[in-house]
Amino acid sequence: MDKQPLDGGLIDALITLARAAGDAIMAVYTSAEFGIEQKADESPVTRADIAAHDIIAAGLARLLDLPMISEEAPVPPASERQTWTRYWLVDPLDGTKEFILRSGEFTVNIALIEAGKPVLGVVHLPARQITYLGVAASGSAQYNGAWKYCEDHPATRIRVRSLAQARDDNTLVVLASHRHGTGAVNALVDQLRQRWTGRVALTNAGSSLKFCQIAEGLADFYPRLAPTSEWDTAAAQAVLEAAGGAVVNADESAGAWLSPLVYNDKDDVINPDFYAVGDVNLDWPALLKRS
Repeated sequence: MDKQPLDGGLIDALITLARAAGDAIMAVYTSAEFGIEQKADESPVTRADIAAHDIIAAGLARLLDLPMISEEAPVPPASERQTWTRYWLVDPLDGTKEFILRSGEFTVNIALIEAGKPVLGVVHLPARQITYLGVAASGSAQYNGAWKYCEDHPATRIRVRSLAQARDDNTLVVLASHRHGTGAVNALVDQLRQRWTGRVALTNAGSSLKFCQIAEGLADFYPRLAPTSEWDTAAAQAVLEAAGGAVVNADESAGAWLSPLVYNDKDDVINPDFYAVGDVNLDWPALLKRS
């Protein structure tokens, strides 16, 4: 199929679509009954997950004639998926457990993948009415880069913060998941505290919000040393990369260590352990190598 450019009309429509899915999520969030069920992998799914999926699936079908992978739909077999050069990758409600806990830290994630790379990502936080956009390549220079949209405010361009000229008192802000990979992450943070010249601060955040906080310069590093699926990361990776950061493989035993996270290159849709980093000019290998 012909490659349609990522023009302003398409990007605006994606932001509107993510917000519509977010409104459907909030309608459930403010109700008395979430309709919680357990999927085959024992992860929870709610009425909000399904409502958001239905809105996004219908909306994307009207925008571009592309296949879609969603957390809330059967994943096509690898033999089919790996013939795709361009497709949508969606998590209609990233952070379902945070949604159930009413923490507000859950997102709508929509990514466009080209040749294994996320080139466009929209991450919407329904509880805060904040939307992040990352565009790696566009027909319109107006949208290239990373942006943050707040309700009733003009969009602002965001950028990772630089640590290349760090002083001895500089703080490295590390983000961690609320409930995944705690032991391994704590060991890595201890290592960082031995090697970093300033203070290392560890804080927690939910869902793909962690990538977005790095993208807007509020944090510097997010190690994920526990399983995730490709739909968990793609949209936020697009935002972070467009803001000047990177998402890289954390597996030192593989030849791909510190290479960019790629998509649709294996039989399953499970990511390797990874690091999300802000300042790509920092000597991350010296800080992170564990052997």
